[in-house]
Amino acid sequence: MTDTRLRHGRASLGLSFFTQGVAFALLVTRLPAVQDRYGISDGLLPVFLAAVPILAGVGSVTTEQLVKRIPPSVVLRWSQPVVLLALLGVGAGREVWQVAVALGVFGLAVGALDASMNMLGVSLQRTYGRSIMLGFHATYSLGGIVGASLAWVGAHWELSLFVSYLPVVAVLLPAALIGSRWYVDGAVASAVAPVRAGEKRAPGVGFKLLLPLCLVMTFAYIGDSTVSNWSAKYLQDVLGSSEQTATLPYNIYMVTTLLGRAVGDLGVRRFGAVAVVRCGTVVAAAGFGVVAVAPGVGVGMLGFTMLGLGLCVIVPQTFAAAGRMFPGASDAAIARINVFNYVGFLVGAPLVGALGDAWSYRGAMLVPMVLVLVTLVYAQSFAAEGDRYGGGHERARTVDVG
Repeated sequence: MTDTRLRHGRASLGLSFFTQGVAFALLVTRLPAVQDRYGISDGLLPVFLAAVPILAGVGSVTTEQLVKRIPPSVVLRWSQPVVLLALLGVGAGREVWQVAVALGVFGLAVGALDASMNMLGVSLQRTYGRSIMLGFHATYSLGGIVGASLAWVGAHWELSLFVSYLPVVAVLLPAALIGSRWYVDGAVASAVAPVRAGEKRAPGVGFKLLLPLCLVMTFAYIGDSTVSNWSAKYLQDVLGSSEQTATLPYNIYMVTTLLGRAVGDLGVRRFGAVAVVRCGTVVAAAGFGVVAVAPGVGVGMLGFTMLGLGLCVIVPQTFAAAGRMFPGASDAAIARINVFNYVGFLVGAPLVGALGDAWSYRGAMLVPMVLVLVTLVYAQSFAAEGDRYGGGHERARTVDVG
């Protein structure tokens, strides 16, 4: 019965990751339509894009305090519907202040959602005694593909944002609420799999040791936020695509991210984490270079394909390296590393927008290219050191927690 409950908890949490992927993709791939609907200028758009990760950070910090009083499953159960309703609000308003409020609520709820989802995922992973976080993030990628595809349909049929979003919310919101009945909190997981002999509770994480991985995470998410926030606008305004075609780069990016995660573990087992991270870094940097010099839509698509294949291996391996670096405090290390995805999004969106306005969007693509290349300097931080991973609850051959 307990094993069944854990399986149900894993499936329901996977549904939450999928739902979040759909919602986020529906927002970012229709940014040109949001901008047009509310008459948001190119200069003001980066402010809106920056506000979402700032508020997500606030939501995440707030959740850290909330879970001292209520289980993470409760936070997740109610934050996910708020995210979906806020998405619907983005499509329903008419005035700039209305979309500002909707995006603000979206950001706060996303922070709570991300924090609580990963808390449940980490506790389930500890119970299973093997890496399962990759599967959760793969369902997020799948959700992103579905969301981007639905956005393409909306643009193709020239549907309003509200009409595009309403059916999705109508399906996913009740599904998420029903699925939330089977979430498994850490207390239940610990009852199934108590602390193993030799496994220490988190004694603290040395930030100095963790700093290289924090920088890698930040730079990777600057690259990721560049794709999610600017790919549609770049294809439409710089390369001259239609609004319909402009929804495709993010879809392609999510497809290649999913494919990369599907085969990435095999690459790590065959060649090691350091080699895979170095390869991914070079491919991602080359992708930004191709996007920057693309003469047309087709070459631009190739660049975004390369970005998906390259960036997808960096972030999961950063989580894995943090777990190996602090075997007795892997959860704390992973939680701290996770903060830097918001830092990356916060820096990436306004940075590319400001450079695009002041210089050119082609030139702006070279900045995340250089930042991603910095990962090569810290690649050795991804090296495995014997059977240290996960504080004794996973074998050394486990290669991914993200």
